[in-house]
Amino acid sequence: MKVMATGTFDILHPGHVLFLKKAKELGGEDAVLAVVIARDSTVEKRKRTPIIPQEQRLEMIKSLKPVDEAYLGHAGDMFKIVEEIKPDIIAIGSDQDHNVDKLQESLDKRGINAKAMRVEDYMFGELDSTCKIIKRIKHTDFKDKTGELY
Repeated sequence: MKVMATGTFDILHPGHVLFLKKAKELGGEDAVLAVVIARDSTVEKRKRTPIIPQEQRLEMIKSLKPVDEAYLGHAGDMFKIVEEIKPDIIAIGSDQDHNVDKLQESLDKRGINAKAMRVEDYMFGELDSTCKIIKRIKHTDFKDKTGELY
């Protein structure tokens, strides 16, 4: 069974790894996890410019243990990559804004035989999101070897 998970995966943190592990588990013991990385242009339209370029985010995701395949998504039509990968399940993260029922309706209308499912697990912590990590970095004083601030 093939499971597809998608996301920006900008600054990787343990919550990303948990999401991908739980997404793969949706497909059972012999599942294949295909991860789609949002293109920089797609992310910029929705929220902000990514810190890490898309090619580097793709390489990081490829190196994670639960990931069997990784791809860059297509700009524009988000369903094009779904039609190419042909997943049995599309995993939606607990903190992702997608409405699972509406996504399922869109899949059905396009004749895509995949089930949209939400991963309920979430790793709560002080730095449990890329945005929180970025805020911490912005408010941290960095010093060189001599103690001078950069």
